[in-house]
Amino acid sequence: MVHLVLYQPEIPENTGNAARTAAALGFPLHLIRPLGFRLGDRRLRRAGLDYWPHVDLRVHDTFAAFLEGLPPGARVWAFSARAGTSLYQARFQEGDYLLFGPETRGLPPEVLALFPGLRIPMPGPVRSLNLAVALGVAAYEAYRQLKEAP
Repeated sequence: MVHLVLYQPEIPENTGNAARTAAALGFPLHLIRPLGFRLGDRRLRRAGLDYWPHVDLRVHDTFAAFLEGLPPGARVWAFSARAGTSLYQARFQEGDYLLFGPETRGLPPEVLALFPGLRIPMPGPVRSLNLAVALGVAAYEAYRQLKEAP
């Protein structure tokens, strides 16, 4: 399985939609505090619909706590509109972590420096995708690669 990770997400609806994608794929969803909302927020719950019982939700109080909990040899891919490598050049493996930053500012440089960066190609005039959409694109590409692997 692949792990989906939201670093300091700000918008509850995006996180709820990410949770729904995680449930659909059977991937754990990690949230790294601080969050821009409460976990009981009705907008978060509504966006996740009635799939919350199927979400493997893991909340980390700090980024350091998240890092400490990574298994030895874990691969983390940091998503950024400014990364040089396309998502479609990556070869995902079981146990990989897909890390996404907050909606208004993305991952900070000190976090991006720790991991290989990936971007989702956008040939049009748009600078970035909605967080939940970006997570969905990446999660399903990882799923496709792992399910089609020999």
